[in-house]
Order: sequence, then structure tokens, then C-alpha cells
Amino acid sequence: MRANIKYSIFGIITLLIFWQLLVVIGITLNDNYVYTQITPINSLEALWHLLFEEKFYNHIFASFYRIFCALFLALLIGIPIGLIYSTNEKIKNVFYLPFQILRMISPLSWMPIAVLIYDSWDGAIIFLIVMAAIWPIIFNLTQGMAKIDIGWIYVAKSFKANVIDQLRYAIIPAIAQDVITGLRLALGVSWIIIVPAEYLGVTSGLGYAINDARDTLDYSKLAALILAIGIIGFTIDSLLQSLNSKFKWN
Repeated sequence: MRANIKYSIFGIITLLIFWQLLVVIGITLNDNYVYTQITPINSLEALWHLLFEEKFYNHIFASFYRIFCALFLALLIGIPIGLIYSTNEKIKNVFYLPFQILRMISPLSWMPIAVLIYDSWDGAIIFLIVMAAIWPIIFNLTQGMAKIDIGWIYVAKSFKANVIDQLRYAIIPAIAQDVITGLRLALGVSWIIIVPAEYLGVTSGLGYAINDARDTLDYSKLAALILAIGIIGFTIDSLLQSLNSKFKWN
């Protein structure tokens, strides 16, 4: 553990040095004041000031709210579809190609359609995140269902377990890790999509905060917000990873 911490600290220091080196190269090639604003020291100082701003936490809450709503809908839609898709071979054969095509469409390409369909910007943003998050959930659930030994179901039936008990004691424990992995991937892609999606006319959220910092030419704050997004995303992903390790099925 101590060795990992040392390596992590070394990695962070290396990243900061590389960052500063890029700034120096940028100033050398193009003497622009923007480069002096986005140095590691200025960005970390701006990040420190952000921690004491109430508006910063309001932006985080707004982004979390949209992501939570989108992930809830993605799970609500994706889990039933994944169960049906993975347990019925005919349905799987019919929808395999359409699902693969839809999966490869960039979620942001749905933006014009989302704006036309939804009256509110929040609705459009949540729709874009759902279109990004639903596929990891469906396909990871399918992968989990493929690993279930049919013998487990026969054993459950031999004990006269009904459908609910089969789900509770045989299926859900077996696919829990894959579902959490799907949720982790969905959260990761949602966290990436939320920033450009919040350029859509809203007045809150981390994406809006970055756009606002750009418009007000506060580039050190912009760099600080980018750092904050990375740190928050890493923290959430680490929590899900630790949760995932608790659902190993042997």
C-alpha cells in the first residue's frame, strides 16, 4: 500500500512537471497570456479558492442530479432489455445488429433531436446521458447472464423456488458484479458527456461553469474546474470499483 502511494505521488509530480513543460513550450511558440494563466500553480491555487465557493458545490449538485436521473432511467430501461435480450436467442439474433449500430452512434449527435423533443434543457441533457449510459448496462448484463450455469437454476427449482427466489438467490448474485461493472462504465461515459451536454443553455452544472470561465477569460479557474472534474470522477469510479470487489461470485 505504501509503495502504491509512493508511485502515485511520483506519477502526480511527473504529470505536473510535464504540464509545466507544455506551458513553457506554448509560451515559447506563442507568447499568449493564456499560457501564464493555466500553469499548475495558478490552476491549483484557483482550485483551492473554488473549494470555498458555494456556487461551485451548486454546480456539482446540478451535474450530479442530471447524471443520477439519467443513470436511474438507464438502469430502469437497460436491465429489463438486457434480461430479455440475453435470455431469448431469437430476440438476440433480431436486435444484435440494430443494438450494435445504435451503440456506435455518438451520444452528442442526438443533441439536435433532444432539443426538438424536450421542452427543458435538463430533459435534453438527461436524454443524451441515457443514450450514452444504457449500452454498457445492457451488454454487461448480457455478459453476466451468459456466465450463469443452468445447473444453478435447476438446483433452485428442485427446492421449489419461484421466479422471484431464483432471481434473488441464483441470478442476481451471479450477475451483480457485471451489473456494477456496467454501471461503472455507464457512469464514466456519463461523466464525460455531461460537460459538453451542459453547454446547452443551462445556467448550472460543471459544464456551464467551464463555459462561463471561458467567456469571462478566467482561464486559471477553467483549468481548476477541469482538475476538479477529473478528481471527482476518479473518486466516484474508485467507490464503484471497491463496491464491485464485494460482489465477487465464486
